[in-house]
Amino acid sequence: MRSILFILAVVILTTANIALSGWVYEGKWGSYGTGDGQFQYPMGIDIASNGNVYVIDSLNVRIQYFTSNGTFLGKWGSKGSGDGQFNLPVEIDIASSGNVYVVDCNNNRIQYFTSTGTFLGKWGSQGTGYGQFNYAWGIAVAPNDNIYVVDEGNHRIQYFTSNGTYLGKWGSSGSGDGQFNYPYGIAVSSTGIVYVTDSNNNRIQYFTSTGTFLGKWGTHGTGNGQFMHPVGIAFKQNGNVYVVDEGNHRIQYFTSTGTFNGKWGSYGTGDGQFDQPFDIAIGPNERAYVTDEQNHRVQYFHYEPGYNITPASFGIVKALFE
Repeated sequence: MRSILFILAVVILTTANIALSGWVYEGKWGSYGTGDGQFQYPMGIDIASNGNVYVIDSLNVRIQYFTSNGTFLGKWGSKGSGDGQFNLPVEIDIASSGNVYVVDCNNNRIQYFTSTGTFLGKWGSQGTGYGQFNYAWGIAVAPNDNIYVVDEGNHRIQYFTSNGTYLGKWGSSGSGDGQFNYPYGIAVSSTGIVYVTDSNNNRIQYFTSTGTFLGKWGTHGTGNGQFMHPVGIAFKQNGNVYVVDEGNHRIQYFTSTGTFNGKWGSYGTGDGQFDQPFDIAIGPNERAYVTDEQNHRVQYFHYEPGYNITPASFGIVKALFE
């Protein structure tokens, strides 16, 4: 009998010592279609200060927005080149003012709107000059409200004021420090450090706010800290950097200088699985939202920080032997 109690005690102690840390699946919404709350290849995602979630519904050529749990709130956009129309919208970011910035990729421009979709302004055209784009892709709003844009086909980053006045650029085609091979995602830290997914080089590079190279990490592969076509990227205020590792169907996260901290996800259609995830956003409610592109849905997760054995657990064990 005592041996059975001992085994039970070990189970209790072991269970109490399990560090349930990491990002845990919480919920999802979306399916393939054109109705409200349905998607055709969702891509960019961001979260407003009030917790509402904005999603680029790329092949439906529109923006949809939802409550933090996925209740549909509204939408705007249609196919075209007019104000408020899009030709392959891909990425989105929301300023502290609440204004919503959208990358209108095939129209080679940035458009911005109120939180409910009223058109406010635009800038950009096709080309290689200042303020021109060759397939604009990622976008990030800095703490000072400057707008950073990934100019994918020109292999560079450009940045602007909040209304589109050109400020500067950096980057060229290549694999050296500060060069890019089809960059995709971009995020800016609370201190103004700019992180870029250098997708075809399978690495992350980071820079000062004006483009001075600071560091990099990542190689091609499936191991921790390796990538197969990294795309979306987000910065969390605790300093962690979250990267959508699209080809490996997972999320990896790192310290601000690239030390591997953890990962989640695998290929599939189940809860917590992905089929080519595209973008990630970390909300004020400590949730991570991921666009699961080929599964035509959004999934969200929360972080479990883990815990240690409690005095109550010791009490249970003590009672078993008394």
